[in-house]
Amino acid sequence: MPDSFPAEAAGALAARWPRRYTVIILFALSTVLCYIDRVNISIAIIPLAHAKGYSEAARGLILSAFFWGYLWPQLLGGWLADRFGGKRVLGAGVALWSLATFLTPIATVSFGLLLFMRGALGAGEAVNFPAIHSIAARWTLASERARAISLHLSGTALGTIIALLASPPIIIAFGWEAVFYISGLVGLVWLAIWWWKAADWPESSRGVSAAEMAVIRAGRPEIPAAEIIPWAKICREPAVWAIVTAHLCNNFGFYILLLWLPSYLDHTFHVPLRNLGLMAVVPYLAAFVVANLSGWIADALQKRGLPLTVVRKALQTAGFGLGAAAVCAMPWAHSAPQAVLLATVSLGATALGTGGWGVNHLDVAPRYAGILMGISNTLATLPGIVGVAATGFIVQATGSYSGAFYLAAAIYLVGLIAFNLWGSGERKL
Repeated sequence: MPDSFPAEAAGALAARWPRRYTVIILFALSTVLCYIDRVNISIAIIPLAHAKGYSEAARGLILSAFFWGYLWPQLLGGWLADRFGGKRVLGAGVALWSLATFLTPIATVSFGLLLFMRGALGAGEAVNFPAIHSIAARWTLASERARAISLHLSGTALGTIIALLASPPIIIAFGWEAVFYISGLVGLVWLAIWWWKAADWPESSRGVSAAEMAVIRAGRPEIPAAEIIPWAKICREPAVWAIVTAHLCNNFGFYILLLWLPSYLDHTFHVPLRNLGLMAVVPYLAAFVVANLSGWIADALQKRGLPLTVVRKALQTAGFGLGAAAVCAMPWAHSAPQAVLLATVSLGATALGTGGWGVNHLDVAPRYAGILMGISNTLATLPGIVGVAATGFIVQATGSYSGAFYLAAAIYLVGLIAFNLWGSGERKL
């Protein structure tokens, strides 16, 4: 009996732990890795630029090159995931971006090759969000959906936190190259676990019990594979454009703070490298907490009978309104702690949007959730190309980040208005 107890206990635990939670945790960890590999350059660019003699404009090109590759495969990734299943699509993306991350130090032998490798990293990461939305539409219950998507989207903040905290000590101890080697290898470990545990559909997973399968089928709409895509209907639907506009406006401010905050603190307040990660991480701690809180709030309000359209709009309005006010005040900061506090309020507030636009694709069109995320994330990549690169030129021309912050605040307000005009929590497609 004593020898058999551990095996029996493990079996009982496996029986109690739903497989859908394993899949949710794994795709949330994919997003964590996605942002670790995306953000570590924001710290590594400082010693790299010093070593190579890169100007502020060159830094902006390096930081924005990721988005050149990130822009194009979004819609294809969403269509492939909706049509054939998201397991292989997400796995292929992680494999590509992990390899590109690992090869980044080697690519610095030439500026052009470095830009190409950053673009390859972006191409791999492009399928992450469309594939996960497609998987979530098939694996999650309607009553758990906002929490699942909020956990996934909060991985953007958690990955940023890990990258900002881990990068400085790794760089100081082993050199900036080690950051890319380590994170690239971690991605391959995740890939092995994903291939072992995940499946395109719960119906095709050996880890889903009959009882859990009944719960999943009862708690989600019927979602057949997306064989014929109603492109015209999608393009004419105002609720789709509400999501697209909110996503684009959200990313404009987010990407500027994500990729330029360490350089801003270094440039404006001369914060030393050893302190940069710790100071820059504070806004993302707030974003991680608020993003998950937003999902719980959204699900709780829905359970209490509040119309889903009202829930989505209320969270999005609060997020963009507070986010715009805080980022607009950043040029008036007189110290690094003040600037970090304002960035924290801005990013924390906009994280409320995970319970707004972030999960709204699954409300409006669960059958085409991957495609809708592909559309919105494609257009929401443009701020990464335009805004991130433009910030470098603005700083070089004016010697200040003020113009970029004011522009981000104005664009948040555009998103607020558009989502309130066109947004909906009802199924449209």
